[in-house]
Amino acid sequence: MKYVAVIGTGIMAAGIAAGFVAQSIPVVILGRNKDKADACLDKALTLAQKIGIVGAYASQSQDAIKAGQKAEVLENWSNWDGCDWVIETVAENLALKQEIFQYLDERVPAHIPIGSNSSGFPISKIASGLKTANRMMGAHYFMPAEVVPLVEVVMGEKTELVFAEQACSLYKSIAKKPVLVKKDIPGFLANRIQHALMREALSLVQEGIASPEDIDDAVRYSFGFRYAAVGPMTQKEISGWDGMANAAKEIYPSLSNITTLPPKVVQLMSEGKTGMKSGEGFRKWTPEEIQQVSDSYSRRLKAAFDVLNIE
Repeated sequence: MKYVAVIGTGIMAAGIAAGFVAQSIPVVILGRNKDKADACLDKALTLAQKIGIVGAYASQSQDAIKAGQKAEVLENWSNWDGCDWVIETVAENLALKQEIFQYLDERVPAHIPIGSNSSGFPISKIASGLKTANRMMGAHYFMPAEVVPLVEVVMGEKTELVFAEQACSLYKSIAKKPVLVKKDIPGFLANRIQHALMREALSLVQEGIASPEDIDDAVRYSFGFRYAAVGPMTQKEISGWDGMANAAKEIYPSLSNITTLPPKVVQLMSEGKTGMKSGEGFRKWTPEEIQQVSDSYSRRLKAAFDVLNIE
């Protein structure tokens, strides 16, 4: 590896950069502001130390590792020839992403793949009209990016398979778990599955069938518990598709097919109750409770990561 360019200075940029640094791959963080780029690099180094550094950097001090990384203003960076992968992580603003991709289209050599961490905008729209759209793709992480293994590599209308496979190989080399999404559809792969679950969960709350707490427990201590060991397709290979098929005849007709948010969620939003960040969602949260849950969440993610690595 030469180096990886991470464009953006937010929490996702820091987590993504940390994943490469932890595997001894140098990064350059490129932002619109040098101070923010420097702060993002410091955050990335802290996260890399937290998840554990392997390879050439493992025996180096924090200062020595930092010396091998760079943080610069995007418009001032010109050493694209030394780059193997570029990933954009800026705010979810389509016009901004299109502006950055147009900039990259004109400056990054055409053999270097470019990804976007957008969770909502299709890469086909971000790269629309660009002459090198064939090497552009989605590269969607999940928070926290330095811990969650999955990266969705999403092919757009113009993306060539060779570039998508190149990105997948890169992520495999740094202990990530890439999945190749062959069509640029809304929500890609994981979020489509996640939103199908959330639609049913929120509908059950709306209808007064179960509380948010009981839904959490139902998922965590049943099929969610199993999914840390195998995914849903393999789990049904184990248990048998005939049993699933018989249950589906009874269950499928009653599943929610709403196309808008349930009224209870709309009301929460209108009242500014957006969850922990506002101090209240379906329930109130004290600062102490927020810290406790956040700490527990981090520990459980680490434990789940260890489970995924069991052969």
